Amino acid sequence: MKKRHKKWYEYLWIASALYLVLGFVNILFAWLGMLCFLIPLLISITKGNKAYCNRYCGRGQLFHLLGGKFKLSRNKPLPKFIRSKWFRYGFLIFFLTMFANMVFYTYLVFSEVSGLKQVVTLLWTFKMPWTWAYHGTIAAPWVAQFAFGFYSLMLTSTLLGLVTMLLFKPRSWCVYCPMGTMTQMICKIKE
Repeated sequence: MKKRHKKWYEYLWIASALYLVLGFVNILFAWLGMLCFLIPLLISITKGNKAYCNRYCGRGQLFHLLGGKFKLSRNKPLPKFIRSKWFRYGFLIFFLTMFANMVFYTYLVFSEVSGLKQVVTLLWTFKMPWTWAYHGTIAAPWVAQFAFGFYSLMLTSTLLGLVTMLLFKPRSWCVYCPMGTMTQMICKIKE
């Protein structure tokens, strides 16, 4: 029997794991996460498909690896309400609201109305001091503020994905992922 060779994109889970570690060490690495926002949108706009979600998403691969190969998932189906359109679109609206709030705080720091808040917020509520990850010498305060906010979004969404991976199927996060919902909307518009 012929052994199947993995393709380069099947290792993108390493990039997702590395992103979380690098942001923990220096918050400015959080800007790399913008690739996870821009690339899926560009692929869905130009190609009209969800190739990013289906093939290139390192976070989905990471959940598949942890839940599938390492058997950390209960492998149960998601509850019907999480799969529903109202939940997915509601979560997208909530997520975009949190993103807009983050951009607003970045603007306040840029406008010098507010000072830099060196804090990562987990689940949009719990403030975790992240003072070791930035010492204010490399970039403008607004650049760091955006990084703190963006890392908060990425860390929170990863935590939500891990929880649903543990409780349900490995890639349960993919069902209600805001990027997946947005790319699906773009694909429907392009039909």
